[in-house]
Amino acid sequence: MEGSVAGARPVRHEDAFDVEAVATWLAARAGVDGTPEVRQFSGGASNLTYLLRYPDQDLILRRPPAGQKAKGAHDVAREFRIQSQLGPVFPHVPRMVALCEDESVIGSPFYVMERLVGHIPRKELGLALSPEEVRRLCTNAVDLLVELHSIDVEAAGLASLGKGEGYVARQVAGWSTRYRKARTRNVGSCEKVMRWLDEHQPADVRSCLIHNDFRLDNLVLSPDDPTRPIGLLDWEMATVGDPLMDLGGALAYWVQADDSRWFRMFRRQPTHAPGMMTRREVVDHYCARTGLVLTDREWAFYEVFGLFRLAVICQQIYYRYHHKQTTNPAFRHFGIAVVMLELRCRRLIRKAER
Repeated sequence: MEGSVAGARPVRHEDAFDVEAVATWLAARAGVDGTPEVRQFSGGASNLTYLLRYPDQDLILRRPPAGQKAKGAHDVAREFRIQSQLGPVFPHVPRMVALCEDESVIGSPFYVMERLVGHIPRKELGLALSPEEVRRLCTNAVDLLVELHSIDVEAAGLASLGKGEGYVARQVAGWSTRYRKARTRNVGSCEKVMRWLDEHQPADVRSCLIHNDFRLDNLVLSPDDPTRPIGLLDWEMATVGDPLMDLGGALAYWVQADDSRWFRMFRRQPTHAPGMMTRREVVDHYCARTGLVLTDREWAFYEVFGLFRLAVICQQIYYRYHHKQTTNPAFRHFGIAVVMLELRCRRLIRKAER
């Protein structure tokens, strides 16, 4: 077992759980003996992620956060089952170890999986790569998304995740409802953005397995070739839906080096690094690989939706902080991010309507 793991820190007091109870449960269900040293990964803002360090292996535990949660959110059992089904057809998910749906063990459901060993890019790349290598990493990441979208969901046993045609319409309506429910007084109404999305939504281009949180900081890079992703993490929001909605959601996090100072303040992944594609280059590469054709005006809907959806996610998290359901200081400025994202959406709408 290697030494320290990047991003793994002491467990926050409010996120602590009964380690002995987990150790006993794992010993009985998965034959894992001993009591692990537990660390917490601090980068995520959704399901909580912990490192379980045993003398001969590292495991990962995922569980929901405390506080009010949107209906259907933080469903770790669903996340476990999706990855279990994906394993035979998509070799970029960790091996699942065990799922516990008995909340009496630690107060919530949780699951445990093997840890994929490799580098995870965070806010900074953390690797000494040339611009050419960064470009190759970026290309490989987009190709991984293309590979995911080409999975036969019937063969993988995941077709039941879909609800049929109308995915785009359901998403526009659903995220609008979530925003209105989570809104606090110190953020904008987003009503103009929601109305524009409702009036300009296209039909689904097709239906496929989508990740719904595809970011560079959810990738695990090969120790032998750090331009090659070997793992894709955080399947909490995966479903069957429209691939361009997935791409739009991914690019909402894509902060470029030439973006405004305010937008760059909220960068969480190294998409500014020399050699990275621009958002438009990512779209062009994806379309070239999939045979889709998109004009700037057509792409505007997906870009605005992705940014609005990110605003809702930030607001749902900020709602928990605002109402003191979490004291994590990382969430203090999420309300400001919501305001900035609404302004960006409105600028893109004005540009699209010219």
